[in-house]
Amino acid sequence: MFKKGFFLLVLALASAWTAFAQYDLDHFYYSGRQALIDGKYAQAIESFNILSHLDSTVYEAYFFRGIAKYNLGDFAGAQRDFDRTLHFNPIYTPAYHYRAITLSRIGKYDDALRDLEEAVDLRPSYTGLYFSRGVTYFLSQQFDKAIKDFNIFIRKEPKESDAYLNRGACYLYLGDTTQALADYNKAIALNRYDPEGYVRRSRVYAMRQQTDKAVEDLDVALKLDSTNTYAFFNRAILKYDRRDIVGALSDLNRVLEEEPGNALTLYNRALIYAQVGDFASALDDYDRVLNINPNNVLAYFNRAAVFMELGRYRDAMDDYSQAINLYPDFAKAYMNRSYAKSQLGQFTSAKQDYDIAQRKIREYQAMTVDSTGRAAFADTTRKYDRLLALDAEFAKKDFDNELLQYRDVDIRLKPLYKVQPADSVRGYSSIAHRFEDAVIDAFIAQSPLALKFASAEKETLRDAVRVREEVNRNVRANRSSDNLFIKALVEAENNQFNTALVCYDEAIEKSPETFFYYINRGALQAEMIDFISSMENNVQVLTLDNANTVKTRVQDKVTRSYDYTSAIHDMTRAAELNPGFPYTYYNLGNLYCLSNDLPEAIVQYSRAIDLYPYIGEAFYNRGLVLIYLKDKEKGCIDLSTAGELGIQDAYSVIKKYCKTEEEL
Repeated sequence: MFKKGFFLLVLALASAWTAFAQYDLDHFYYSGRQALIDGKYAQAIESFNILSHLDSTVYEAYFFRGIAKYNLGDFAGAQRDFDRTLHFNPIYTPAYHYRAITLSRIGKYDDALRDLEEAVDLRPSYTGLYFSRGVTYFLSQQFDKAIKDFNIFIRKEPKESDAYLNRGACYLYLGDTTQALADYNKAIALNRYDPEGYVRRSRVYAMRQQTDKAVEDLDVALKLDSTNTYAFFNRAILKYDRRDIVGALSDLNRVLEEEPGNALTLYNRALIYAQVGDFASALDDYDRVLNINPNNVLAYFNRAAVFMELGRYRDAMDDYSQAINLYPDFAKAYMNRSYAKSQLGQFTSAKQDYDIAQRKIREYQAMTVDSTGRAAFADTTRKYDRLLALDAEFAKKDFDNELLQYRDVDIRLKPLYKVQPADSVRGYSSIAHRFEDAVIDAFIAQSPLALKFASAEKETLRDAVRVREEVNRNVRANRSSDNLFIKALVEAENNQFNTALVCYDEAIEKSPETFFYYINRGALQAEMIDFISSMENNVQVLTLDNANTVKTRVQDKVTRSYDYTSAIHDMTRAAELNPGFPYTYYNLGNLYCLSNDLPEAIVQYSRAIDLYPYIGEAFYNRGLVLIYLKDKEKGCIDLSTAGELGIQDAYSVIKKYCKTEEEL
């Protein structure tokens, strides 16, 4: 809704860097800063992680790491880092400023305004604070105060076009189209190559019924940015109003090329398809809308109308029933359902619906409720098949307030830890924090095959045939537990699960106290289940849908359950043999999650983290499970920590599923 320039975090801050005696501190500081400038935010976090570990009192490390997290959409993590910054330097103005920006993004406007007041007190001459506070006032719908702050900013920075765009938006919300238009004109004069000014001004023209001027502005915006879906969407509405049906459909199609799951665009296109008699396409679009938002009363109501046109009265009756369930005062839905029932010969029930509709109409006529209230659904004179604009009366209730983008995303758990072959890496993978275990370290160090203990997916070994032949020779010469274990690793890499399992069994029989043998055999048994289920096209994954909820989904209509008991038994035995090894509990967390025992999965992930708080995968997986269990706040904090520990996938999940209600 706002100019993106407000949220662009500028790195050119006037902050003094403390001179450190050690070169390493300066190195990580400047490499982190450069990564921020280059937009390599995950890399920046790694540098500032190391810096904060070398000296936990360096407040700039937390500050710049907070900026990196903000840009990755991790607002909770950014806030915590700004909190740390102010703990070590309570008069650091930029930290108050950017913490306020972060707080405003998650809807904590009062807290954000308090931070901005503190920042203004510390540096009243810093003009950027007035801009940020103006936007925060706007977000909290204090438009008069927002205008005052933008006025202060504009007096000091009269050539900043974004300030005029935002002040114009304030005037528009206050109903002053004259002042809004003047500000939009000024913004365009200052930056005629920014499409945003033309898009904003077109809205004012549309409100004034100056449709030609509105379309002209949107044409200019699209010449400047041919992928601006907001401009295409608005132009489609205007073209429809001018009865340019072909042009309206063309623009809506263009939006959907960029955003295939845009619910509001699909809804509007469905209406147009229905009006021109393309009922099949209309039904397809309504189906997609209701897949995205199953509580959309208007989609049910209008899809029912299409079913009526096609003579599918039972389907129509079902959709009218859904609309009535969502809005029990929807008199017109009762009227239409009455007709559908009469066509099906259900005359008694049809009469009941008709009587209910008449009663609700009488109740509505006796009311003086504003037209946007629920009683409006009892008004049978109203039309419910008009196109919806982004600020239409039902937009906030039945669609996201912004253009909704839907993607069907499978969020997979990070895999099990185990000993596995590696082409060039011996020992643990190269990471900042490394858990030491003498038994596994010694085994990896003396192994003839390059090994690693990691949570990575399988690698394709170079010279796999040669390696396998050499391993087989060693086993033929000496069926020691170590040689059998190596053979099991190689066979498992080739999906020779049964052979690998036999080798693990024999290795454990020969060396029953070697705990990592049990870890690998348990991991193999879990992989066997995953392989079988994938062959059946029935792989369970944690699926987060567009409504920010998580569900277990299978990719086949037939649901099967798989038994991880043997794998859990092996991991439990490994934990008994070496109770201080954290990765065993991480693996148990995965296995219990796959077994649908999510509370126990959380217990096991927590044990792993308690023993060693640097297992990023444990935070990542526990975060997913917590979100699944509707504890989004804790889950998002875990994902933030996972990102901090180097799990870069966490940020894509955070950006999509850790939004606040204000952002939806």
